[in-house]
Amino acid sequence: MDRIVYDRMAAHDTTHWWYRARREILSDYLERYGALPRESHILEIGCGTGHNLPMLARFGEVDAIEIDETARDFASERLGKPVGSAPLPELAGVAPESYDLVAVLDVIEHVDDDVGALKAMAARLKPGGKILITVPAHQWMWSAHDVVNHHKRRYSKATLVKALEAAGLTWKQLRWFNSLLFPVAVAARMAGKLMGKDDSDDSPPAKPLNSAFEAIFGIERHLLGRVPMWPGLSIIVLAQPKKPS
Repeated sequence: MDRIVYDRMAAHDTTHWWYRARREILSDYLERYGALPRESHILEIGCGTGHNLPMLARFGEVDAIEIDETARDFASERLGKPVGSAPLPELAGVAPESYDLVAVLDVIEHVDDDVGALKAMAARLKPGGKILITVPAHQWMWSAHDVVNHHKRRYSKATLVKALEAAGLTWKQLRWFNSLLFPVAVAARMAGKLMGKDDSDDSPPAKPLNSAFEAIFGIERHLLGRVPMWPGLSIIVLAQPKKPS
């Protein structure tokens, strides 16, 4: 990712509506569908500034990996211990069969070999372990945001399933999310393109609008997996290695 993306993350990850609501949605999703053992051992790969680490710590002991040095320093301070730097897909030095949950939250779209990355994560799971994956959706939504974030692709449900299958994974609760605000996002992105203003700035809007977006997005914590949702800006899934036949 461009340096400015990490700088904005560090500045806004406690106040921006997207970060705040998303953490609670992910927490509820794991609570309902994760079926994690007590005192789980959890690894977040690509943790950025560490803004998800306190949320993941509700479910167990957390380790983390981040390849950007400055972001890694932020994350290490939040985690209270050093954050590693092993890149995907190799994950060099990360012990096999060590984790009940590996979280990759908007990460695999940054990796050239997403299938190889998923295989490497699967090898680090304990028996019965799971991978929590979120990815940006809809290749036709490609914009300056994807460019500065160094995305390799955006996913459809079909392309994500294809990658999971190629990595030898099965899955459950593959769902759209960030759906309630999807029409607003599409309208804003299309208007920007028509006006020649394809802007990568993802700083938070004015406080009243930021609060409104957080409240609307936050409703999805009660809906995700419980009611059918129309397409959203993101896809979420829990995956795990297929059992030998």
